Amino acid sequence: MSGSLFDAGPILPVDPVDLDVLHEREYRVRAYRVPADHRGHDGLLIRGAVRDQKPAHLYIAEDPDPLTIHHMQVELCVSFPTMTIERSSVLFESHPHDSCGSIAGSYRRLEGLSIARGFTHKVRELFGGPRGCTHTTALLLAMAPVAIQSVWSMQAVASRTSAEPLPRLEDISAEERERRWAVTVNSCHVWDDDGDLVRGFRNGATFELPLPIRRRFERLGIDPTGNRP
Repeated sequence: MSGSLFDAGPILPVDPVDLDVLHEREYRVRAYRVPADHRGHDGLLIRGAVRDQKPAHLYIAEDPDPLTIHHMQVELCVSFPTMTIERSSVLFESHPHDSCGSIAGSYRRLEGLSIARGFTHKVRELFGGPRGCTHTTALLLAMAPVAIQSVWSMQAVASRTSAEPLPRLEDISAEERERRWAVTVNSCHVWDDDGDLVRGFRNGATFELPLPIRRRFERLGIDPTGNRP
């Protein structure tokens, strides 16, 4: 809907005809910018939730409502730009066994870790298998990329707040470019350290805006510098 903060429309295809729906798992992660603290450091608040539901009437024929089996929430306070987790909390809203929530306090062991490079491996090491809650651990693995993608958003907010345009990639030093890419390099096949994209940047190529942003500029009739034609 136009004017909404986020698109709340469906992200799955339409349900197949004549097939019984058995289960739905939903992940939702949202990142917030936290204003600078007394040390002058900005921060990130990352909130995530995972919810497993069974459809109405599945387990109890007379029950008209969906049944939530799992619902876990995680909140991480992350320093910026170090990307260190300063506070971590886990809430078990709905769970199948009385003892499920007993593991919640263990996730405070995330505090002091970087949510950037090496985080996925460390989470699996600390909480994989019987060492943690499967659903909470899976949620954490979904939250980490959101924190990384928020690095670019933090720079956009800083630019908007100062009313100064973001510097062009070609106008900043090679050292600064490497620092900005540090959390993104090797995060996927496109950002392979030995791939064409990163190699091109290191050779002075211009940074191209992501496709969705370019298309939005075109739809709004605005060029990338913000000037209307």
